[in-house]
Amino acid sequence: MIDISVKNLTKFFVIGENLLEDLSFDIQEGERVAILGRNGCGKTTLFNILSGQMDYDAGEVFVNPHKRLGLISQIPKFPEGYTVEDVLRSAYQVLTQAREKMRLLEKQMEAGATDEQLREYDALANRFQAGGGYEMDVEVDKICNGLGITQQQRVQLFASLSGGEKTRVNLARLLLEKTDILLLDEPTNHLDLNSVEWLEGYIKTFKGTVLAISHDRYFLDAVAQRVIEIVDGHAEFYSGNYSFYIDEKQARFNLQLKQYEQEQAKLKQLGFTVERMKGWGINNRTLYRRAMSIQHRMERIKKTEKPKTEKTMKATFGQKDFAGDVAFQMKNVEKSFGDRTLFSGVELEVEGGERIALLGDNGTGKSTFIKCLLGEEGCKGKIQFGPTIKWGYLPQIIHFDHPERSLYDTMLYEKNCTPQQARDRLGAFLFQGEDVFKSVGNLSGGEQARLRLCMLMDEKINLLILDEPTNHLDIASREWVEAAIEEFEGVLLFVSHDRYFIEKFAERIWLLEDGKIRDFKCGYSKYRSILEHESAAKPQITAAPKPKKEKPKGGTKENEKLVRRLEREIEKQEQSVSGLDAAIEAAAADYQELTRLLAEKESAETVLMELMTQWEEAQESLES
Repeated sequence: MIDISVKNLTKFFVIGENLLEDLSFDIQEGERVAILGRNGCGKTTLFNILSGQMDYDAGEVFVNPHKRLGLISQIPKFPEGYTVEDVLRSAYQVLTQAREKMRLLEKQMEAGATDEQLREYDALANRFQAGGGYEMDVEVDKICNGLGITQQQRVQLFASLSGGEKTRVNLARLLLEKTDILLLDEPTNHLDLNSVEWLEGYIKTFKGTVLAISHDRYFLDAVAQRVIEIVDGHAEFYSGNYSFYIDEKQARFNLQLKQYEQEQAKLKQLGFTVERMKGWGINNRTLYRRAMSIQHRMERIKKTEKPKTEKTMKATFGQKDFAGDVAFQMKNVEKSFGDRTLFSGVELEVEGGERIALLGDNGTGKSTFIKCLLGEEGCKGKIQFGPTIKWGYLPQIIHFDHPERSLYDTMLYEKNCTPQQARDRLGAFLFQGEDVFKSVGNLSGGEQARLRLCMLMDEKINLLILDEPTNHLDIASREWVEAAIEEFEGVLLFVSHDRYFIEKFAERIWLLEDGKIRDFKCGYSKYRSILEHESAAKPQITAAPKPKKEKPKGGTKENEKLVRRLEREIEKQEQSVSGLDAAIEAAAADYQELTRLLAEKESAETVLMELMTQWEEAQESLES
């Protein structure tokens, strides 16, 4: 069954310049598909069209009308005063309404119930149970724990959260809504490593359809079953995850280049033959006709387009010679905010050439640790740098003192370079033509990071400190940053949630956890192996045995009432199961409805078994 179908979709914002052009693809029910393409190719625009938030200019778009679709990049507006808990609970709006009606009916029936009230109550109770009403609290806690939404945060006003925190809460709300089709636009951007891994596990067991835009290559490898890449407004298809896509894309490029080169060689040879035969055929009509025949054959040859190579940024970090053994050392360093201690007792020493990843959950103080190291935040203890150390720093939140200036003027004023040097350096970072006269404040997050890197790379440094360097960068830009870092021979210290980046560069890992920094002198894979081994070695906490239900107090009379009530409920539940059996038989040809009914029957039978167990216990109590 097709959940999404797009036929010849065209969308433009400037007449004559199509962002999407004759874009066509189908998404089958239950597929997990990665949508790839450079920043600005139209990925988010496509999601906005699929979710109905944006119109399109030509083509057809079909989204299964019987499925619930959720878009993570769109954060709905909630009433003023809504807490995070209110936003999360809004996922259960229908069930909450059913519960309120049940409570109202319970009050009305205290003095005596009519048949109509009993029928309405039964219908509401069945709807509430079938929809998972009794599991609401468990589900909310499970999703919040997985995504790192703390109890303290759940009581905060939603409006007071940062953009990243709102995105995370909205993702939790969508998962709680039991959405059938998930459109995830950079879902891992504001998640720490543990939350990303949890989300991967959730998506892999998710029964619905998933379309994901992401620059997290580990995430795409884990969840994507196939890839759709948007190139020049068109779709290109790859039947595997991100690693398959990379290999297949290179293989297609090589094949197309080989075909192009062979055709060009053949055309060149035929062209040379034609010219010679034309010369010889000045006085020989037969040779001239043969030359024209070959020329017509050349025109009929299907010509392969020369494969395009993407523009790459060509720049390296300027480097300062390092003398000595120790780059910096920290002794008994501590940082607190009021009663809260972020870290204490930090004892670390870094030698020349080391590459270190600083990891930890969101909110543990990684960025604060970096600021303490650089003297931007005060802290207790001693931090000492080697005498020849000169550091360069790329913060997580990019700030320019004069956002009104153009890129060109920013380079002239802040880097004290000549006009030609400014042009050359900006050009190396793909800021070309009129782009250099854009206002810095109007750049996207990725463009601002690219400009700051452009300014940073010109400096002569031997300690490079990066706080989330790949945030807001598309995959091509991430690969360029990685290529530049590979050539850097100084000390590298970075904070990142990009596991591909960590795996590639980290030779030592600092884990900030519970106010302490654990020092792992190994790469990411071994670090993960150590943590998994420690987790497996921990004693397993066995669940406490369920307490036996108390016997009703009040003697035999109360026991008899309980038995009769349970017998009525059992009879009612048996009728419900019987009704579901009939509905299942009738829906044998409808796979979707059949799946829903079977799940409902399983839930109803579980309730029936619980009632039978309670009846047996009550009967035993009556007979004893």
